[in-house]
Amino acid sequence: MMKIRADISKTKNWVVKIGSALLTNDGRGLDTAAINTWVEQIVALRNSGVQITLVSSGAVAEGMQRLGWQKRPHEIHKLQAAAAVGQMGLVQCYESAFQKHGIHTAQILLTHEDLSSRERYINARSTLRTLHGVNVIPIVNENDTVVTDEIRFGDNDTLAALVANLVEADLLVILTDQQGLFDSDPRSNADAKLIHQAEAKDDSLMAMAGEGSALGRGGMLTKIRAARLASRSGTATVIASGRSEQVLSTIRGGDEVGSFLTAESEVLAARKQWLAGQLKMRGSLQIDAGAVTKLSQSGSSLLAVGVTAVEGEFARGEVVRCVDAAGREIARGLINYNAEESRRIMGQTSERIEALLGYVGEPELIHRDNLVLS
Repeated sequence: MMKIRADISKTKNWVVKIGSALLTNDGRGLDTAAINTWVEQIVALRNSGVQITLVSSGAVAEGMQRLGWQKRPHEIHKLQAAAAVGQMGLVQCYESAFQKHGIHTAQILLTHEDLSSRERYINARSTLRTLHGVNVIPIVNENDTVVTDEIRFGDNDTLAALVANLVEADLLVILTDQQGLFDSDPRSNADAKLIHQAEAKDDSLMAMAGEGSALGRGGMLTKIRAARLASRSGTATVIASGRSEQVLSTIRGGDEVGSFLTAESEVLAARKQWLAGQLKMRGSLQIDAGAVTKLSQSGSSLLAVGVTAVEGEFARGEVVRCVDAAGREIARGLINYNAEESRRIMGQTSERIEALLGYVGEPELIHRDNLVLS
């Protein structure tokens, strides 16, 4: 497990995410010169033995440029149209850049539905592994042409973290238009200090880039959340400026560039990594203080006796959220009973389930093997 930057030089499996502001030079069309520079660095990493998966934004911004749209539309069908047009230019640019070095690329378009299904999650992982096995660089983007607000990842930082889980990456590199994570907004505070290293799970980081701050609105909050998600599979994260000279090579050398966020010491099993990455919950269970303690400190299963309220409609086997009395998410997991059954047995001991339902499936509402702490 990486704890210091020097360990980065030993890593062999990277996910590199490049944001749209960088790719499109702040909305002025694809910056082909910059893209060629990043590609050269990726090729150098690959030649040194590092497996690369590239997660790229920029399709909508490039489509807007091609269509002559000055303002980003709000209508989902227009955004999808822009993405369809822009994706052509984006992939064409990458393919041309990598072909100069004799390297093939592959386009992978994903929606949240692809990763919310355990079967499709495994299929996506197998495809990525196969591409790496034949020395092809996968270029992953959200499938903006078909997604709706209900199934969007919401940002490609989250997508990059899920891809890091998929390929079990050593390092996630998020290239942005900022130098890294600061302890306050550097655009309004001249004394803001760059955070060189921290633990991804450190709650204080979320406060620094809170929802109400300019940093949060600017996307730093999603990057911290992505780092936390990636850390579940043992992946460390570097958030750095893509405009820094030879930024990927500098990161590879273990030099102090950007913010280095270390991963959790205990890597979750693959099934729990998948659970942690679920963005769309089918319902929620409010649990009492005793259940909160048992889940958080003892790694126990969730029993019906600890549930005080059931919200939403869900079927057996779907993902639900476990929240405390204040609504704070404590854990999430695969439920053993549907919503109606859960309401009937909530607050009751396991011995009462058969009498209340006429059958007993499992003694737990959520078994600890199908439960992951938030």
